[in-house]
Amino acid sequence: MTKPSSYRLPLGPLSALIAVIFFSINDATIKFLSGDYALHQIILIRSLIGLAILLAIIVPLQGGFGVLRTKRLGMHMLRGFCVVAANTLFFLGLSVLPLADAVAVFFVSPLLITAFSALLLGEKIGPRRLLAVSLGMVGVLIMVRPGAEGFNAALLMPILAAVAYALLHVLTRKIGSTESAATMSVYIQLVFVVVSATVGATLGHGTWEHKGGDMLQFLLRAWHTPDAGDWPFLVFLGIASAGGGFFISQAYRLSEASLIAPLEYVAMPIAVLAGIFIFGEWPAPSTWLGMVLIIGSGLFVFWRETKLDVVPTPDRPRTRR
Repeated sequence: MTKPSSYRLPLGPLSALIAVIFFSINDATIKFLSGDYALHQIILIRSLIGLAILLAIIVPLQGGFGVLRTKRLGMHMLRGFCVVAANTLFFLGLSVLPLADAVAVFFVSPLLITAFSALLLGEKIGPRRLLAVSLGMVGVLIMVRPGAEGFNAALLMPILAAVAYALLHVLTRKIGSTESAATMSVYIQLVFVVVSATVGATLGHGTWEHKGGDMLQFLLRAWHTPDAGDWPFLVFLGIASAGGGFFISQAYRLSEASLIAPLEYVAMPIAVLAGIFIFGEWPAPSTWLGMVLIIGSGLFVFWRETKLDVVPTPDRPRTRR
């Protein structure tokens, strides 16, 4: 007997929280390695390990290799390119920004997901949640300070990454009813492998390594054999990538995007603590103010979801205001 959909509702938020832990590990580890390796070399190794874990463990547990058959290959490829763009832009910014700053600005993405869900998926959001999204954007502007003397162009990288990431999860909601989390995770890793290998073949020689600043150097640095002591970090990255990709896809399959997105803010205190204790980075006052507005807006959206939603049953459909 199949359980009603309300039984699986808590699995969406739980999957999101597990994914956040994996992604937080991923962010800190890539920042740690960014001074020694090219970005796409790290991503290629991470993705190969992640793909191996998915194919050896997760796919068999999800029903076997038959789950990889799909009639929506184009949508999977589009999702893959969205996540490649999000990763590339975010990690380029992360290589030169304090960890907490990059993560805080990137966290406009749950607000963008809420907005895009209304525009592209028809999920209704009321005026209070629309106001929360607007306040979150104000928080981003406070941190970025466009036109001010302290403006840092590198902060544009996580903002653009947030747009790509929001589109990724809107697409996840669109195809989640027919595609499993394992299927979506495998195709994303395949796109990562193809794109990273292509970048390595064309740019991995390091000829243009010193043609730009630190961000471009991270992208254009010559590839080389990893040191033996770095392999545990790279393997850990692969595990975090596979686990994070699977659980975040599961989260957006099982629950509405506007419910799951704010839960990703749990990564913010993790980023602050990692920045302080691992990298010695203490956030500036403007960063704290921006964080408060961005996180507060996201939590308000989540509160409105839990307050206004009624758990659907056969005789009581989900309602929205």
